[in-house]
Amino acid sequence: MSGRPNTADVLIVGGGFVGLTLAAALSRAGIASAVIEERAAGRAAAKDGRTSAIAYGSAQVLRGLGIWPRLEPVAEPILEIRVSDGTAPLFLHYDHRELEGRLADAPLGYMVENDDLKRVLLDHVAGLSNVALITGVTVRRLARNSDGVRAELSDGGAIEARLAVAADGRDSALRREAGIAVARWRYPQTAIVCTVAHEKPHRGIAHERFLPAGPFAILPMKGKRSSIVWTESAKNAPRLLALPDAEFKAELSRRFGDFLGKIEVVGGRWSYPLGLVHADRYVAERLVLAGDAAHAIHPIAGQGLNLGFRDVAVLAEVLADARKAGRDIGAAEVIRRYERWRRFDSFALIAATDSLNRLFSNDIAPIRLARDLGLAAVNRVPGLKRFFMRHAMGLVGDLPRLMRGEPL
Repeated sequence: MSGRPNTADVLIVGGGFVGLTLAAALSRAGIASAVIEERAAGRAAAKDGRTSAIAYGSAQVLRGLGIWPRLEPVAEPILEIRVSDGTAPLFLHYDHRELEGRLADAPLGYMVENDDLKRVLLDHVAGLSNVALITGVTVRRLARNSDGVRAELSDGGAIEARLAVAADGRDSALRREAGIAVARWRYPQTAIVCTVAHEKPHRGIAHERFLPAGPFAILPMKGKRSSIVWTESAKNAPRLLALPDAEFKAELSRRFGDFLGKIEVVGGRWSYPLGLVHADRYVAERLVLAGDAAHAIHPIAGQGLNLGFRDVAVLAEVLADARKAGRDIGAAEVIRRYERWRRFDSFALIAATDSLNRLFSNDIAPIRLARDLGLAAVNRVPGLKRFFMRHAMGLVGDLPRLMRGEPL
């Protein structure tokens, strides 16, 4: 949409994956939005080497919004997941063919490079007549009252709306200004991210290996490439990152193994400190938190972005239902429905990922034996394993319509 409106139904602050997808979802429901993005149009973000795991349920959301056809050509299906505890012989193996009905023909999820995901979302939103993407500005002040919100922008402009959505990340300025407290802590771990090319095809298999310092993930990408998310202690990570190329490759190969033949690191290497953030509330007067502004989790299960996509699907459904019923989409009773729906689900996943990281990121013999037996037990109980596979696919719980493959 060209031009800048003075009003919108919803003001979305943050033009990342969650903010852009929400704008697309609201558009489907006939709800006009304005997206405020600090980065100027045409100014590409610095390449960060990251890929995103998109669970099957999240792909359903993107499919229902008409985004998936553009994304599918650059998305690599995840057909199997193999979870192991270091070099222990016991392991857990997920295979999509073990699921029942139509899901047996569906991948567990997909891997997409973040650059591709952002490009596709921007292209899609650019074609929507009821979405205004306003770039190169920030919200200087957001005034909220019982009637709506008014955002004063850094370039002197202003926009009024019925509701504001904070999709501005784990350090959300809107959340802070609304006085919403957070539970926050930093893990003593750093994620090292890079891409490797290998001789043999990965066959769509993702590997999650639990090492004493943290999980080491090998995630399938297009071609004979894999994305590495290597969790190391915060003390040791700087040393590894500073190694010459040959020595870094040797350290990586020691953890990777030779099952895909020779490997080569392609492109750069990046690092990210790991932490957890969870907001005490997801709503305030005329304000909703979504994505990392509400919850940011450990990457151990690759579910961070999928939590954000579920926020999008739920919030779009709640607002669409309110609009159809002729209600004020920013009213307290409307947005509290979103909070009730999302907060428990998010907290449960936060607790699960935190517990898994603490359980597996050590080398204590009795604990190691107990967790290896646990992995093997789940692997031998088909019903339980199918439940965990459906959970990894984002198909467990009170699913919004878009995740069920239904229109808004």
